[in-house]
Amino acid sequence: MSLSRRFISKTLASVGAAVLVAGLSACGGGEKKPTGAPSEITFSILSAEGQASAGPLWQPLLDDMSKAIGVPVKPYFGSNYTVLVEAMRGNHTQVGWFSAKPEVEAIDRAKAEVIARTVNREGLDSYQSTLIVRKGSGITLDKVVACGKQYNFGIGDAQSTSGTLAPLTYFFNPRGITPSQCFKTVRSANHQANAFGVATGVIDVATSNSVNTLFMRKENPQLAAQIEDIWTSPPIPESGIVVREDLDPALKEKIRSFFLGYGQGQGPEADRQRQILAALEYSRFAAADDSYLDPIREMIADQKLGEARAKGDKAGAEAAERELQRLRAKHEVQP
Repeated sequence: MSLSRRFISKTLASVGAAVLVAGLSACGGGEKKPTGAPSEITFSILSAEGQASAGPLWQPLLDDMSKAIGVPVKPYFGSNYTVLVEAMRGNHTQVGWFSAKPEVEAIDRAKAEVIARTVNREGLDSYQSTLIVRKGSGITLDKVVACGKQYNFGIGDAQSTSGTLAPLTYFFNPRGITPSQCFKTVRSANHQANAFGVATGVIDVATSNSVNTLFMRKENPQLAAQIEDIWTSPPIPESGIVVREDLDPALKEKIRSFFLGYGQGQGPEADRQRQILAALEYSRFAAADDSYLDPIREMIADQKLGEARAKGDKAGAEAAERELQRLRAKHEVQP
């Protein structure tokens, strides 16, 4: 996920999220059924700070998109992934930028499909989850693994790929550790809030990611200097662009072509587009389909397997194990 993760949200309280989701349904009376090509497209963007901060970065791209597809495009800023998935499920939004795990949620629950994945300014289409501590704190990975309820821990949004899913899958679960039983306290917040908490000593250990680390080094080097990584995950798929699968086919193809060609080629116009991408910390959008999210589905299946085993749910464990085997067999035969 790009440095536009500076806008990755603080998790809303469950009641607040429920109110927002209910409000979306109330506004449209449930799911809106598409009737041919829409006269307007709504593009969803995750941003805790809202339009004032995210708008200036995304609006130039959305303006270009509107010109390219011949349909007005307006942004929809949400501060919670659940709300954004529900917005797409109800057809209140038709296109959106999602990180990997919420992309899976949108595919499974909101009639969405992937049309492109993001590539960062360094040419990478993946990033890594991390565990961070305050530099000089003396907290090591071995001390974290020892548990003993001696540290305050910051985890990500429940839907966050790098803030929650990856550290559970790659770090905690293989060691048989349940964060709520390991740490003195566990609080959920976005990467920026957790990093600030670690740097100021409010929390001792937190999840973060390699992109957030790079962002802090650029934007707040004094804060970054107070933090160090003690664990890094395997590569995680970057964010992507999704559209509702029932969108008018001709319009869907225009949207796909827009993203895949944006900032490519030579000349003043391509240079201008590349500057817009650079502000979002992207270099381009690469062609992709839902299969690029298979590593995320493996993580989800691994989580379900662990949860089913913990509850003694034999049927659930068998189903999760079958899904894991299916996904692993799939990537074993891929070139």
